[in-house]
Amino acid sequence: MKKCILFIVLLSLGGCLGMPQTIQPVRPFELNNYLGKWYEIARLDHSFERGLSKVTATYSMRSDGGVSVINRGYSADKNEWKEAEGKAYFVNSENEGYLKVSFFGPFYGSYVVFELEKENYDYAFVSGPNNDYLWLLSRTPMVSEAVKLKFERLAKKNGFAVEQLIYVEHK
Repeated sequence: MKKCILFIVLLSLGGCLGMPQTIQPVRPFELNNYLGKWYEIARLDHSFERGLSKVTATYSMRSDGGVSVINRGYSADKNEWKEAEGKAYFVNSENEGYLKVSFFGPFYGSYVVFELEKENYDYAFVSGPNNDYLWLLSRTPMVSEAVKLKFERLAKKNGFAVEQLIYVEHK
C-alpha cells in the first residue's frame, strides 16, 4: 500500500514538470542575463495571483546553484503587499529556458520560457506545465503594442485562452 501511495505522489509531481505540447523552451538561454527584476504585464488568472496589481518577479542566484524567486504583488482589496519566496532549478540543461520552481516545499512546477527578446532580454513569454498558465514578463512596467500583439498571437497559436488574459496595472 505504501509503495502504491508513493508511486501516485511521484506520478503527480512528475506531471507538474511537463509543458504544453506545442511550445519549446528557448535555446540558447543565459541565466545571468535573465536574473533581476521583471514586471508581470499579462497573465492567465489563478487563485495565487487573483486581484493583485503591480506584480513583479525578482530572480537572483542561490548559493546551491539554483535561482531565488521573489514574487510580489499589491492587493488593493486588502490594502497590502503579498510576497512569495521560492526557488528554481534547471530541468535539463543550463542553456535551455526550462526550469522547475517551488514555492511549497518539495512540490515543483514547470517554468518554461518559450519566447525571449534575445538581445537585451527585454521581454519573456512564460508557460507553466500546461495551457492554464501563461505570463508576459518585461523589464519595464509597460511594453509596446507590437510586443502585446506578438504575445497574443503566439499564445493563441499555441492553444492558450488569450480572451481570458489579464493585463496587470502598475500605477
